[in-house]
Amino acid sequence: MSRPRSGPLLFLGALIAALLLGLVPFPDPLDGFKPYWIGLLVIYMALEAPERLGLGVAFLVGLAADIVYGTLLGEQALRLCILAFLVLRFRARLRFFPLSQQALAVLVLLANDRVVVLAVRVASGEGVPRADFWISPVVGMLLWPWVFLLLDQLRLRARHRDV
Repeated sequence: MSRPRSGPLLFLGALIAALLLGLVPFPDPLDGFKPYWIGLLVIYMALEAPERLGLGVAFLVGLAADIVYGTLLGEQALRLCILAFLVLRFRARLRFFPLSQQALAVLVLLANDRVVVLAVRVASGEGVPRADFWISPVVGMLLWPWVFLLLDQLRLRARHRDV
């Protein structure tokens, strides 16, 4: 008889942590510096555990984020589906990049996410956001090595506990 795997619990815990980190308020002048924590988690899971994160799971996580953050229903779901699709599509190449090159790829992915957000907001009549709207992908790029190493360490510990 095999033990229950802790992978789903790790993913669920990381998802709850990412949702809570996204709720942390920033002062208004620094609001553009808030990283897209759920996006970073989806990128990591699509790179390192694609069997746990497909487009359907990304969509459900996005719907949960829409509910928690109070955004337009489906906005986060669309964003995370596009993000997951791009990472899963180029996963074979991205996995073997060093962390510095992965961070640049994360910058491109998060900048693409910002373009999707901009399109959704303009289409829904919200208008164009402030210029600091574009800083968040840079912050995500700078945080990527630490996020990757933290989640990788947690995943490896959970795997060794299961053995």
